[in-house]
Amino acid sequence: MHIDSSSTAAAILPLVGGPANVTSVAHCMTRLRLGLADPSRADEEALRAVPGVLGLVVDDGSYQVVLGPGVVTRVTAAFELLVARPSAADELGARGAELREERRRNNATPFRSWLRRLAAVFVPLIPALIGCGILAGVNGLLLNTGLLPGLTPALAAVASAFMALIAVFVGLNTAKEFGGTPVLGGAVAAIVVHPGVAKVTAFGVTLAPGQGGVLGALAAALLATRVEKWCRGRVPEALDVLLTPALTVLVAGLGTLYGLMYAAGAVSSAIGAAANWLLTTTGAFAGLVLGGLFLPLVMLGLHQTLIPVHTTLIEQQGYTVLLPVLAMAGAGQVGAAVAVYVRLPDVSIRTTIRAALPAGLLGVGEPLIYGVSLPLGRPFLTACAGGAAGGAFVGFFAMLGDKVGTTAIGPSGWALFPLLAGNRGLGLTAAIYAGGLLTSYTVGFAATYAFGGVRRPADPPKKKTAEATKAGAPTAKAG
Repeated sequence: MHIDSSSTAAAILPLVGGPANVTSVAHCMTRLRLGLADPSRADEEALRAVPGVLGLVVDDGSYQVVLGPGVVTRVTAAFELLVARPSAADELGARGAELREERRRNNATPFRSWLRRLAAVFVPLIPALIGCGILAGVNGLLLNTGLLPGLTPALAAVASAFMALIAVFVGLNTAKEFGGTPVLGGAVAAIVVHPGVAKVTAFGVTLAPGQGGVLGALAAALLATRVEKWCRGRVPEALDVLLTPALTVLVAGLGTLYGLMYAAGAVSSAIGAAANWLLTTTGAFAGLVLGGLFLPLVMLGLHQTLIPVHTTLIEQQGYTVLLPVLAMAGAGQVGAAVAVYVRLPDVSIRTTIRAALPAGLLGVGEPLIYGVSLPLGRPFLTACAGGAAGGAFVGFFAMLGDKVGTTAIGPSGWALFPLLAGNRGLGLTAAIYAGGLLTSYTVGFAATYAFGGVRRPADPPKKKTAEATKAGAPTAKAG
């Protein structure tokens, strides 16, 4: 189903209160994320009826319109053009930003606010993680097969450069999100990966470049932002341009070297050890829980807060063992959607499923969640059952010593095959992952077909009366 991005954007804008009510515009892989000065002015019922809108998520400080992959990028661009027109007065926009910030302070819990901001740090990095992960996989295949030996060194450099400097990008985004100067956050975070840290000893241990990884970079940039804000209010204006940057880098840099890198390194090591223990010791049960609970996280938009964990595992081990397990949730959703398509001959539902199923097969679950399973209710639970079954399947093989991981994050479903990695060879790794997908599809379909609460409509009463008459049953007479 083709969606006219300009028409969709034009239809959405007045339903969220017009340009003056929009204080920010952004998007992720599937959602148009809007900041609204007054969320009560949005017409949710009318928004859900706009062609191309698959659902809504109203969160503290954020109004999210689910549009699906690909479509959301085009609609966001068209929406930004509409909002940027002169009709949106600057004064109203500034007032809207104040109202939005006040509402966030009043309604958002500190924990949920922290999770959203943490996601905002890492989500912009996903395209580079995907691209470099795919290139790393291609380079691995070339090395294993001995093909193009002259190209593989260059390809390795291209694929690994971003991961080698990811700490800098995390620092830039962290400072930007938490109100600091991005380049200062990046400068302090760069200390984490600088070769010179090998000459520094903290707590009796010689530091290693990259120790603490993205968590150390995140903590370093947070400290830099805190120091910068402290300096801004105390350093004389005439000296601010000189002293504030110098003090920020000095104080936060020393704090990073003599505290944060060591602590973040310990936390990173614990994350890696915990993930390995979880799957090798309780793999089937862990997979059952993780695969079954991931769809609710996606529904709430909290799945992106796992990005630092995945990135830490990729830095340490070369792949994350958690993503293939979590990917089973999307496969369970696909199985449930197919069962709904078979059991419920509703034209609008079937049209939505046909439009959203390709994205679902590639692991983007929101279109099916908000367009199909969640509105129907019970199919959402049966989809979770499918994800749990597939997660248990992958986790069971992890208990046997056959790890399935991915070299990057972002894609899922079928799109994850080019990124697969493991400890037993690509063939076995791909077979286990495919078996997990098949298990999730099957269980999600069967559970929804049997217990999803969707039924074909009963036969018309006239047909039943005619059959009863043929069988000789008495019929009522008109009185």
